[in-house]
Amino acid sequence: MPVGANLLKESGKPLFFKVGNPGDVGLSAPDPRLGTSIRAAVRSLTVMQKEALIASSRTGQVWRLSSDEGVYLDGHDYAPCPLSFLSTGMVSSYMNEIEALAAQRGITIHNLRLIQDNYYTMKGSALQGTMTGGAKDIGLEAQIEADADEATLQALVYDAVAASPLNGLMRGAKESLFTLTHNGRTIDNARALPVGGPALPDPGDRFEGAEIAPGDWSGIIQRTGELTPKNENTATFAGGSLQDVQDRILHLRVFATRRPDGVKEIVQYLYNPHGRIFRFLSDEAGRAPDAETYICAGIGFCFMTQFGRYAKIAKAPLHDYRIVQDAHFSLAGASDGTGQPGRADPLETHCYLFSDEADTFAQTALDMAEQTCFLHAFCKADLKAKVRVTSFDESFAA
Repeated sequence: MPVGANLLKESGKPLFFKVGNPGDVGLSAPDPRLGTSIRAAVRSLTVMQKEALIASSRTGQVWRLSSDEGVYLDGHDYAPCPLSFLSTGMVSSYMNEIEALAAQRGITIHNLRLIQDNYYTMKGSALQGTMTGGAKDIGLEAQIEADADEATLQALVYDAVAASPLNGLMRGAKESLFTLTHNGRTIDNARALPVGGPALPDPGDRFEGAEIAPGDWSGIIQRTGELTPKNENTATFAGGSLQDVQDRILHLRVFATRRPDGVKEIVQYLYNPHGRIFRFLSDEAGRAPDAETYICAGIGFCFMTQFGRYAKIAKAPLHDYRIVQDAHFSLAGASDGTGQPGRADPLETHCYLFSDEADTFAQTALDMAEQTCFLHAFCKADLKAKVRVTSFDESFAA
């Protein structure tokens, strides 16, 4: 059963919206080191409901996004789960690079649909400190109708995946860096690697000052209300993700196409844990969040979920917790014209925890959140995309 009030619903705000007063909110992206930078401020509203403000150096925009969990974590299932955001941003970025690279190579694409599968693992015991999240290679099917043969299209998709800025987090090991502030005091980390500089200011109540920019933002995210059909991986249901000891595979699938107006439509299926279907819009021109905004929101949301889940399992509640997360990406190889594979620096995350516990609890909570976060595991793993090119299916419906 869902725990606590559904604050996202009660707020009356759209789940996603562009912030109309970014200067007043006081959140801006850091100076880019590689080409593009993103700063995400994320706070917990309830144990599983979260909201984020995401600032991009590329677009100059700030987006407010929100996330929830399903019944598998006693959430309200009112907004997409954290892993949905990275999958959405990833497939959005891949579509950008496939289309841009095809244009550069003189390949005319008539129709394109991407079908992407993301897999993660969770094994061990939270209370014994052995629980660890993992990430596995992704599956990417590109349904393409184009003036080129299959081998040419296969090479196109592989090269486009490498050109995505996300390639910098996906390939090679990127150990994330952290600062830790407990009850207003900066303390040393235990095992988590330090940023090597001072903690950024606590984002505090900046979220409350975010105003909705003029326009109708309701269509950016659609909660369909439909449960994802079960498949061979569907095994985690109500409360299952809160068990102390776990050994399971998580599986999400997203489908991406581009509308005639250029906006990308992305449909998310959550097979395990078993969750609902959500529809997203993504756009690099500001009509919806861009690919990198979704990617960074997903990492921040997932990390925050692990804080809340660990505290709940340990029965040592956090009264409040927030993070500020900085990401630095290179420009894209195809859509930005660099001709190079995407690169990224390790993520830098500043954590602000409030509890009645000793500092050792805050240190353990950070270590366990980092250790069990699927998307920090994604950054630490050396992952590949298993690409398959197939004919475009006109009758397909996501």
